[in-house]
Amino acid sequence: MKPEALGGSGVGDSLVQNTEGEEEGGLGPVIMEERREGCVYGDDDELRRLLVPDVHTLPITPPSSMEANFDIYFAPDFIKPGHDQYVYRHPNGLCVIGLAPCHLAFKDDGGIVTVDFNVGKSDRSSIKVTGKRKRNAQHFESNTALCKVSTGKDSYTVRCCVKGSLLEVNDKLIKQPALLNSSADREGYVAIIMPKPLDWLKVKGTLLGLEEYKRLRDLS
Repeated sequence: MKPEALGGSGVGDSLVQNTEGEEEGGLGPVIMEERREGCVYGDDDELRRLLVPDVHTLPITPPSSMEANFDIYFAPDFIKPGHDQYVYRHPNGLCVIGLAPCHLAFKDDGGIVTVDFNVGKSDRSSIKVTGKRKRNAQHFESNTALCKVSTGKDSYTVRCCVKGSLLEVNDKLIKQPALLNSSADREGYVAIIMPKPLDWLKVKGTLLGLEEYKRLRDLS
């Protein structure tokens, strides 16, 4: 900590000078460090608790980057049984949509081999949103189709899950469908949607949190 951070009274300067001088007279580096620490913390136990975490309260496994940056929700059996999807909500209100770990598509041999955004009456990958006002963004219902993913056995429709404006789809999946098999929760996301605050509050109550989903699907 810089001396001026102690209030500009000069106490910090004199303490540093004294400890430096005493080192030459035999004051060990450990004692010097304790004095410097005392300069910062003093006897204030509350300040120490704020700055130095209690190792006994830390989680055994640190949170993932997704857990640290997003509120994680799941829509199990969305429209059809086994069609589990996730909704990762960022603090700015945007929602990342993708396939949950227990989606039926991942249980087929060989996994997902193709992704087609040409569903309904338009190709979702051709939508290009521009500017702060999100021009050209299309407004979809929660059950609107985003794409179809196919395995060697079957095909599955991936839906919006939340009502809102479609800002982008992950068109990398067209050429790299294997991203869904290897990292569906990260690089293999399907789309980003911007719901209105009121619409989000309505849909939030229908979704499961991370721990609830783990219990539902018996995930460790």
